[in-house]
Amino acid sequence: MTATDADFDPYLHDPLRWGASMVHHSTVLLACLNAVQARSVAEVGAYAGDLTRVLVHWAADCGGAVVAIDPAPQPALVAMSSERPELELVRETSLAALAEIELADVIVLDGDHNYYTVAEELRLIGERAAGPGLPLLLFHDVCWPHGRRDDYFDSAQIPEDFRQPLIPDGLGIHPDDPGARRGGLPYPRSAAQEGGARNGVLTAVEDFVDASDELELAIVPAFFGFGAVWHRQAPWARDVAEILKPLDGNPLLARMEHNRISHIAEEHALRSRLWDQQERQTRQEQLLRRMLESSAFAVAERLSQLRVRARIAPGQSVISRAEIRRALED
Repeated sequence: MTATDADFDPYLHDPLRWGASMVHHSTVLLACLNAVQARSVAEVGAYAGDLTRVLVHWAADCGGAVVAIDPAPQPALVAMSSERPELELVRETSLAALAEIELADVIVLDGDHNYYTVAEELRLIGERAAGPGLPLLLFHDVCWPHGRRDDYFDSAQIPEDFRQPLIPDGLGIHPDDPGARRGGLPYPRSAAQEGGARNGVLTAVEDFVDASDELELAIVPAFFGFGAVWHRQAPWARDVAEILKPLDGNPLLARMEHNRISHIAEEHALRSRLWDQQERQTRQEQLLRRMLESSAFAVAERLSQLRVRARIAPGQSVISRAEIRRALED
């Protein structure tokens, strides 16, 4: 671990420890910044500032600057922006900010994880910095679940033609299922179906790269996927390629990532079953307590005891309030 993130818990805002933050890619990301000899970074989708904290330490060491772009920053990020002179917080959507700010040496795109938003972000950047002047572009969530499945912070901001149908209420997603299922991971703002045209972050990135003969794409299949795009003629292109190409599509990393997300999904499915069981148990206990308090049940219990004693109902068992109390105490 480097000096920039040695004192930072990457699971600070990740209580279930899914590894959801791009901060887990810090080692590779910082190596890329050094290869580019970057002095400025723009981070789209800074949220609570997990990765931002690492970038700010980097900026302090090299005399650089960080711009964090987020329309709804969390308190931790807001506090950081007031404490660290290296950090500028832009409270706008990515599409508004990228049309106005000075483009940084490196741009991290980790905001709204859907085809339309990422495609528009890339269009804006490409129009403002064509050819070898294109910044190094870094991406998160280019693997499962959002590599091929849209997710919307606010679907009303997405043109209707680009919106995918959402997951039905009560269902979730699983890495082995392109649709939705009960007990799947809770992504209620995600597309109901994985794959297809104009669906997912990686699809948008690939379409951007395919429109040019001069762009390179690398995907590191770990912690939901780390992606990078750069121009082949950039002065630092070879140095970045030396870092990323050995990791690009690495089959060992891909198997480990699939194993990791499968365990996350199965653990959540187990939690869901336990929650359902606890709810059923709570309802059953409430019913039994109502029975204990019911005068009608007390009368029925007494009549049943009399019928059994009179042998009117041979073989009939009597459920008593004492038995119910014992069951509730167990």
